[in-house]
Amino acid sequence: MDFRDSPAERAFRDEVRTWLAEHLVGDFAEAGGQGGPADETGWEIRLEWEKLLGRDRWVGMSWPEEYGGRDAGIVEQVIFNEEYAKANAPARVSFFGEGLFAPTLIAYGTEEQKRRFLPKIQSAEELWCQGYSEPNAGSDLSNVQTRAVLDGDEWVVNGQKVWTTLAHRAQWCFVVTRTNPEAPKHKGISYLLVPMDQPGITVRPLRQMTGSAEFNEVFFDDARTAKDNIVGDIDDGWKVAMATLGFERGTAFLGQQLGFARELSDVIDLAHKNGSAESPVMRQRLADAYIDVQAMRWTLWQAAWKLDESLPASDEVAVAKLWAAEGGARVSATAQHLHGGTGVDVEYPLHRYTLWSKHLELALGGATRQLVTLGAALAGSP
Repeated sequence: MDFRDSPAERAFRDEVRTWLAEHLVGDFAEAGGQGGPADETGWEIRLEWEKLLGRDRWVGMSWPEEYGGRDAGIVEQVIFNEEYAKANAPARVSFFGEGLFAPTLIAYGTEEQKRRFLPKIQSAEELWCQGYSEPNAGSDLSNVQTRAVLDGDEWVVNGQKVWTTLAHRAQWCFVVTRTNPEAPKHKGISYLLVPMDQPGITVRPLRQMTGSAEFNEVFFDDARTAKDNIVGDIDDGWKVAMATLGFERGTAFLGQQLGFARELSDVIDLAHKNGSAESPVMRQRLADAYIDVQAMRWTLWQAAWKLDESLPASDEVAVAKLWAAEGGARVSATAQHLHGGTGVDVEYPLHRYTLWSKHLELALGGATRQLVTLGAALAGSP
């Protein structure tokens, strides 16, 4: 692999840097580093930032130009995520719509569906959530019990989903549901698109020990969606659902790795500031965290290179995703230890900082969820 930018890649990197420097100002700059795919901190300003990104086609940059994208390749996506993380820009709010659903729709959706949904994702007018996990269908996703039956021109959906991130913010949910209970385990599953704002859907928050409630239970009680709101064929949604999991392990995690690298740099500075760096034990912990971050980086680069060469990269992307969650937990745990176990340092800016306890809880939860989705992918082949 050659990690050096080509002239065209250098020019693209300059374009990204210039745009960020011109637009990441004021409230947007103040929101830098806030939030995450499962964290609502600074939500309103992050939503406005997302709309600005969409206006200039940084949302959906990998999409074909005919759908409003830039037709950007893997390397360009990596460059954007690198520069985005380096600039400490706000965490994105359209992870599930742009990162997971949109590439699935482009691969498996109808032309009418693409024209209907992609523009609303790019403009951040419609946000999405993921209806996969159930109380009895976590690591074994093929065990889903949520059911849908056709009633004229509509699907009627009944069942329950759990750990549905930001369901209370979303206008739509892509739902893995059983449409043929008589079919074998991995058959008879369909991939439905269900509007969230309707009487048949109840969203119940799952409050965490941090006090936040980004995750939810979602109950479908005769919820309805149009017959045409299905991606792929009826009873053949397993491959569509697995494609979404594949997109979930894409290049965005390189940006996450750079976020960890920035956080680790702050932790190392703090260790020198409060004298903890003099401890051999703490130096070893910091060294281990540094190795984690670097290993994560090169694993993700290896995956990006393979994808750019149209080579299989499932092993690298799956391991990198799990590593991202576990590595983030270790960085946060080290930071919390430096803060005396409280996770709070009154000298740090409030928006950066300090609630390392929350970062740790979210990262550990992320590691658990990555194991669940990885297990679904590995155990899910018919």
